[in-house]
Amino acid sequence: MNYWLMKSEPDAFSIDDLKRKKQEAWDGVRNYQARNFMRDGMRPGDRVFFYHSNCAVPGIVGIAEVATDAYPDPSQFDPKSHYFDPASTRDKPRWMLVEVKFVKKLKRTISLYELKSDPALEGMPLVRKGNRLSVMPVEAADWKYILAME
Repeated sequence: MNYWLMKSEPDAFSIDDLKRKKQEAWDGVRNYQARNFMRDGMRPGDRVFFYHSNCAVPGIVGIAEVATDAYPDPSQFDPKSHYFDPASTRDKPRWMLVEVKFVKKLKRTISLYELKSDPALEGMPLVRKGNRLSVMPVEAADWKYILAME
């Protein structure tokens, strides 16, 4: 099993939205490295930290599970979508997505400040300066350590 962190702005899609829907496509990723993580690394059953970004207290708020293998993100083909990509074709799709399913909401937000302040996590991509990826891997040891912080 692999471990991941996926960011979402809670005004767009929150952990409570995922809890209500139970399973949802993680669409709209338009960064090649994040896409590659979904396409080449994520497998059904992998665990995901659900992270709220661009909010009053950014941080890890829940756990999800990868529910599907990656497949083409349909929004790239829709001219009415904010995520439309005219260079992408159905024969050669540029953007992929996975579906994630709700596992649990954490009892509290494990804030970015808290994560950055912990020397044990200094190697984690999330806490490195300038890291803006919406999808990133998490080392198994970091996963266990962060779960214990709850």
